[in-house]
Amino acid sequence: MKKITVIVVDDSALIRKLLTEIINSQPDMLVIGAAPDPLIAREMIRSLNPDVLTLDVEMPKMDGLDFLERLMRLRPMPVVMVSSLTERGSDATLRALELGAIDYVSKPKIDITHGIQEYAAEIAHKIRTAAVSKPRARPMAGQAKTERSLPIVANRSLSTEKLIIVGASTGGTEAIKEFLIDMPPDCPGILIAQHMPEAFTKSFAARLDSLCRISVKEAEDAERILPGHAYVAPGHSHLLLRRSGANYMTQLSSAELVNRHRPSVDVLFRSAAEFAGKNAIGVILTGMGKDGALGMLAMKQAGAYNFAQDEATCVVFGMPKEAIAAGATDEILPLSALAQGVMRRLHLLGARGIRV
Repeated sequence: MKKITVIVVDDSALIRKLLTEIINSQPDMLVIGAAPDPLIAREMIRSLNPDVLTLDVEMPKMDGLDFLERLMRLRPMPVVMVSSLTERGSDATLRALELGAIDYVSKPKIDITHGIQEYAAEIAHKIRTAAVSKPRARPMAGQAKTERSLPIVANRSLSTEKLIIVGASTGGTEAIKEFLIDMPPDCPGILIAQHMPEAFTKSFAARLDSLCRISVKEAEDAERILPGHAYVAPGHSHLLLRRSGANYMTQLSSAELVNRHRPSVDVLFRSAAEFAGKNAIGVILTGMGKDGALGMLAMKQAGAYNFAQDEATCVVFGMPKEAIAAGATDEILPLSALAQGVMRRLHLLGARGIRV
């Protein structure tokens, strides 16, 4: 069996040692190099050609983000970031994902040796995921993004009746961003479950809010879901849909993990099936595993219309693949066409005069 080869890049000798021990303890992985800074790492990558790189954010000689940006432009490869659970660290991690990192592992703040050992399973899982991912080359500076025109929702009353329900995991932060940036201000309310720890979800939502025409926020418990707003599940809770009279409402739950996750996409999708039914449009994006597949099937059985991101544009074609295999999807589209597809569907419903 060919092992996944890894280069560890971190300015802390202790972290390099611990990560090396954790990775080498896995039967399918091997650390072939450990570098204290990006300049040494660059030479190691050239000579050793690893499958995956783990990369610290704050390092001497060259910042980890600067190095990542150059790497993903010149030699795209799977990178797992290792960052601190701080506000500054979460902002840097989100920037790293924007630059092309596949995933991230959060450094424990205290008792590093014990803390890292607790993260061993997560580290191994994310390296395995990175090894089968498809990292994207970074566009050259100044390269323009293709403009995309969207149909307008024909009847604004439709926005209060319909909901868009989104689930994602690995690669999802950038996929969600691209999807939401294309949504018009009068779109229906959007609920989002993205696998992400609680230290990052507020920063993630704030970043999206600064980029999108719609309002984006971290979801709170028992708030009314409004058109032109997106609600991101906080990293500590499941996000569910509920109804209160004529209004859609959010509900947060600290119930047990589902499919090893909280928030879980399945939990959100099942609640949408129960309380929105045919008024929901489901969207499943890039991600490892099967979370969301059965929940999306429940949505379809309740009358929802569902979209999946296609394999070519997924960082990891896991969750969409499982949903497609379960017979839960109606359309499979590239990421750049998903928002158009959703709005086209809403436009079609409006033109037909379909109501609740």
